[in-house]
Amino acid sequence: MNKITRREAITGIIATGATILTMSENASAQTETPIRAFRGEHQPKPLPFDAAKLKGISEKLIKSHWENNYIGSVKALNTVEQRLSAMLKEKDLPAFIYGDLKREELIRTGSVVLHEKYFANLGGNGKADGAALKMIGQWVGSYENWENEFKKTGNALGGGSGWAILAFNLHTKELHNYWAADHAHNAPFSVPLLVLDMYEHSYQMDYGAAAAKYVDAFMQNINWEEVNRCVEMAIKTNLV
Repeated sequence: MNKITRREAITGIIATGATILTMSENASAQTETPIRAFRGEHQPKPLPFDAAKLKGISEKLIKSHWENNYIGSVKALNTVEQRLSAMLKEKDLPAFIYGDLKREELIRTGSVVLHEKYFANLGGNGKADGAALKMIGQWVGSYENWENEFKKTGNALGGGSGWAILAFNLHTKELHNYWAADHAHNAPFSVPLLVLDMYEHSYQMDYGAAAAKYVDAFMQNINWEEVNRCVEMAIKTNLV
């Protein structure tokens, strides 16, 4: 019977330990939870209406807005998320570099969400009714009062950038028309019910600098069925 030398025994122990460590690392890699937050797989939503049938807003403008600004934001958000996923593993990365990308994440997310709400709001006859009209009456007194303030809020952003947003604030439990300077300024804890894009790209092709005429045209095309759907969803989930 062959005897095992001390050196052979130590070598065998080291080899066995290395094998176990490798197996453990492989098992850990196989069971590691994927980073779902930064998948970068957002897909653009199609226009929910016939762009040729809007009143006072041209098909050319809508398609340019959808293809260039909205889809551009979707692509940018995907790129930002993919970069965040890669940079998350760089433990020595300076915070200020990561912070720049987190800022872009906030802005691109806001752009995608608000553009999708904006397009969903279009394609109707502009005549308010249902749960939305009832809520407006309860909080602002009348549709006329609300419309006057909503249009003023939008017109105040004319010639610059931003959004006018009718939203219910879950914290204050109030309905408000909010002024937003850009994609990142939606009021905290508010649920958007109606969104008006006031960036120049949303009206310049049709109206030049006459932003107020675009706001009037938007009001004629509001899809209040979609606004009612948002209000009713908020009511059913006890948000309102």
